[in-house]
Amino acid sequence: MKKGYIVIGVILVIILAIVLMFISSYNGLVTLEETVDNKYADVEVQLERRADLIPNLVNTVEGYTEHETAAIEKVTTARENLINAKGIEEQAQANEELTSALNGLMVIVENYPDLKASKNFVNLQDELAGTENRISTARRDYNAAVKEYNAKIKRIPTNIIASISGFEEKEYFEADEAKQEVPEVNFGE
Repeated sequence: MKKGYIVIGVILVIILAIVLMFISSYNGLVTLEETVDNKYADVEVQLERRADLIPNLVNTVEGYTEHETAAIEKVTTARENLINAKGIEEQAQANEELTSALNGLMVIVENYPDLKASKNFVNLQDELAGTENRISTARRDYNAAVKEYNAKIKRIPTNIIASISGFEEKEYFEADEAKQEVPEVNFGE
């Protein structure tokens, strides 16, 4: 009779240990997933901030440049694409499109010394440069959180719990390989 109680006790302890391991792993995955989601929200906030600066920049440039409508239209279209982008891949592509359009606009700005001297334009340039740095930092933080999360869901025994619970790999926010540097915005020589 004592052997029966010992066997039942051992089985209960093993079951309890497995349940506690499952709960601990599951809670760890939830925490990491929330971190990833939070970091992604930070990226979105910075991309939105950048998009919000563009109309002021465009209006300032339009005030000084009357014949440069193609470049301004490209920036405006790229901004709309960024605002309407859904998901990481689409946002990354729209962000690169906006960067390219802004670079084209900045080349045109070089031909307008009055514009480069405008205090409003210089302030917008500074805000835009600061936002570019914030976007870079937010993307780096997001990708670090994704790396930690993806590694966790691939490790044994958490991978079993992740597949049972429906946790899936997250995408990295990757820049186009040809454009991995933050654009340099320099209006004053």
